Amino acid sequence: MRAITTFGFVGLMRPAPGTWGSLVAVLLGWAIEHFWGAWPLAVATVAVTALGFWAVGVELRGRPGEDPSEIVIDEVAGMWLALLFPAFGFWMRDVPMVWPGPFAAFLLFRLFDIWKPWLVGRADRRGDAPGVMLDDLWAGLFAGIGTLILAGLYHGFFM
Repeated sequence: MRAITTFGFVGLMRPAPGTWGSLVAVLLGWAIEHFWGAWPLAVATVAVTALGFWAVGVELRGRPGEDPSEIVIDEVAGMWLALLFPAFGFWMRDVPMVWPGPFAAFLLFRLFDIWKPWLVGRADRRGDAPGVMLDDLWAGLFAGIGTLILAGLYHGFFM
């Protein structure tokens, strides 16, 4: 179980295991999209999210209110959700995702995951296993939307 919740023990890296988990997730997600496409990334995102809800639930059973920093499967799910936005934007143009889309998704995801505004913070305060996953999924959703907004601003003003 620990291998799943720490995403292959990446969550044991110090300092800032959440950032390490997010970095590994963005690189792996970008590779999935680059070699296999946006749809396989979407399937992988659904799979890691479902696996994360299950594994975190098992890992934290009987430990209400805990959100150990070594659990990073939630960062992977949220980061891949954020990556889906630029991935499908590029997919619609029939090209693989390129810089700076994944970088913007990474930075915005970390911002929302650390800052925890609105629904991200509400999910984090739940104090249960689903809340561990949900705060990062909300952060991923906001980061994905933010990435599209930034791309639209950049291409609208500078292209």
